[in-house]
Amino acid sequence: MVKISLPATLGQKPEKAEGEADKTEVLIPAADDVQVVPAGTRTPTLSCILCVTIALVILLSTVVLGIICTYKYYHLAQTRRDLFTCTILYDEYDISEHNRWRLQLEEDVEIRLDDDVELINVPVPEFEGGDAANIIHDFNQSLTAYHDLALDRCYIIELNRTIILPPHNLWELLAKMELGTYLPQTYIIREEMEVTEQIVNVHQLGSFIRHLCSGKKTYKLKRKSVQRIIDKRDVKNCHRIRHLANIFVVEASICEKE
Repeated sequence: MVKISLPATLGQKPEKAEGEADKTEVLIPAADDVQVVPAGTRTPTLSCILCVTIALVILLSTVVLGIICTYKYYHLAQTRRDLFTCTILYDEYDISEHNRWRLQLEEDVEIRLDDDVELINVPVPEFEGGDAANIIHDFNQSLTAYHDLALDRCYIIELNRTIILPPHNLWELLAKMELGTYLPQTYIIREEMEVTEQIVNVHQLGSFIRHLCSGKKTYKLKRKSVQRIIDKRDVKNCHRIRHLANIFVVEASICEKE
């Protein structure tokens, strides 16, 4: 460090002692005293680069997944409707004869979510397997009505909620089938029912069933059993109606009293 002293300002009063003269000192750092701080030039490490890359990949994947989910939601909402046409392939077995048949079922389904009702139309099957029918599952009335088109008769029975999907669940199932994201299982559940008595007044059964069965002979049914069809069926005086109301095909086997 170099110290420079300047003499007192000219014109200073003479009575001041020389030692008391004002002095102005300026300190100038020597060249050896100057410290140079280098600018930050730290090179990113491989681990930092890897962490940033992983974070970007996760962020990009989240954005893409969000776009896909949003598209599917709005696409399904915009194309939402209550009418479906279904074609289902299913298998029927006969263990005693070691036979297996691949059958096809077609049906039109209308779902009334606000009314909690399912309206199903089964046309005449191309192959043996059931009669053409109109079917109503009324969850408000807790009733199922079958209109056998060949006999022009109505049959009423208590709704079996254990195997018949509610309207909202059935709507979701049919929507997934239509989009090709789900295919139903191919076995059959059979409900064996027996005709018990004739119903004279159908007006108390709700507006949907009344509209379906008004002016037709209408009978009450009693459920005898529910089972999966794997054996050869017994020969009885029965009429069979098959439809899809779950992930499997349901067969209503309507039999006269023995």
